[in-house]
Amino acid sequence: MDDGSRDSTWNIICDLHQSNPSLFGGVKLAHNRGHQNALLAGLTTAYKSGCDAAISMDADLQDDVDVVDQFIAKYVEGYEVVYGVRSSRETDTWFKRNTALAFYSVFKWMGAETVPNHADYRLMGKNALKALLEYKEVNLFLRGIVPSIGFKSTKVEYVRGKRKAGVSKYPLKKMISFAIDGITSFSTKPLSFVTFAGFASILVSLCVFVYVIVSVLQGKAVAGWGSVMFSMWFIGGLIMLSIGIVGEYIGKIYMESKHRPRYEIETLI
Repeated sequence: MDDGSRDSTWNIICDLHQSNPSLFGGVKLAHNRGHQNALLAGLTTAYKSGCDAAISMDADLQDDVDVVDQFIAKYVEGYEVVYGVRSSRETDTWFKRNTALAFYSVFKWMGAETVPNHADYRLMGKNALKALLEYKEVNLFLRGIVPSIGFKSTKVEYVRGKRKAGVSKYPLKKMISFAIDGITSFSTKPLSFVTFAGFASILVSLCVFVYVIVSVLQGKAVAGWGSVMFSMWFIGGLIMLSIGIVGEYIGKIYMESKHRPRYEIETLI
């Protein structure tokens, strides 16, 4: 898969195809559509080619290709989906390791199903692929969609190595965006949080009101600017946060309503 790259990736794919057309093929997207859409394009192409199963993995060579044999063995045993799961995250930084743990914990708390320490390295049989193609949403989060499909599944643990070449195309900002997309695509609990925050704000306001009344009756001085400014910023922050959460969902509805294609294939070899 070439997700609209600007380097020599497609030339390398073409050279491999020319060296052995029966073994190597490639799909070039007309424009960069993001990791999830590119992955779906590859799986869709594999399914339409009549494959029995397809294995997806990133091109940075961090995933252990030697466990492919174990994937296939599990598929032969009758498993329709086989997840590659990292046995440890020692190669990650402390920050990335703990933020990943927090993400999976929040995702589970939100009621969405996912496979911890799994990063799109998986085998999917043709039945699972067929079911996947029935999901038409634009906001793709395959790590949540695939487990929700069902079918008999299992895990294969492996040790993820260091990146062989190049630099990661997933900076912190992109990872945060990916996490938000995943959560808002599979759970409406953040909207419930807005309601909860509203009730909590009312409760805090009532407590402050009671405190002010009692202070006046006892002849004590009522705090001035400090309490007023705190209340303003606190309520203002909650309002902005609530608008932002609702806006995330409205934005997703807006994008889904357009029914735009998720990707365009420029060349298929």
